Amino acid sequence: MIKVKQGVFAPLDNNCYLITDEKTGASALVDCSEWNVNMERLIGDSSLEYILLTHGHYDHIGGVNAVREKYGAKVVISKEDEPMLSNPSLSLGGRMLTNKPLKADVIIKDGDVIRLGDSEIKAISTPGHTKGGMCFLCGDNLFTGDTLFHCSCGRCDFPGGDEYEMLYSLRRLKSLDGNLKVYPGHDSLSTLDFERQNNPYMNM
Repeated sequence: MIKVKQGVFAPLDNNCYLITDEKTGASALVDCSEWNVNMERLIGDSSLEYILLTHGHYDHIGGVNAVREKYGAKVVISKEDEPMLSNPSLSLGGRMLTNKPLKADVIIKDGDVIRLGDSEIKAISTPGHTKGGMCFLCGDNLFTGDTLFHCSCGRCDFPGGDEYEMLYSLRRLKSLDGNLKVYPGHDSLSTLDFERQNNPYMNM
């Protein structure tokens, strides 16, 4: 079993999530928008093993360096989005991204499984918002980054975005088994059944 804690952070009301395997206490952070006292409270005294990045835009990676240095967690991202970690023009951060460049510790691809204590986190490739967008499935919890939102989806007009890939990715998520809990990168939480029935982008 896992438990999920949510925090909302600058610069764009980003949702970051702490996943914890209840039996072992091993934890992973899904996206890391900034480093401040609120992020420190979210992580608490968890044994943080991973920072799982859904994609490489600046508002999802702004606190990665500080969190990795403090907790020793491994940074996980797709091969396609890994260059965004060290290039502010690719991450869209410009002057807003003040962190020093960094590299991933773990490069993942579709179908890879990350062990978190006694739990498993499966990587699902969902390009569309970026070339290397990833969702993470852990039990009945689906962390969708900027792919699937409550009754909406991520923008496709940034470099690397593609609306046709986005629609394919949304159809792929729609086909997953069960009424999963949906934890998006912005906005409110949802469920997969609700999105199947109400999200216009999932039904194109």
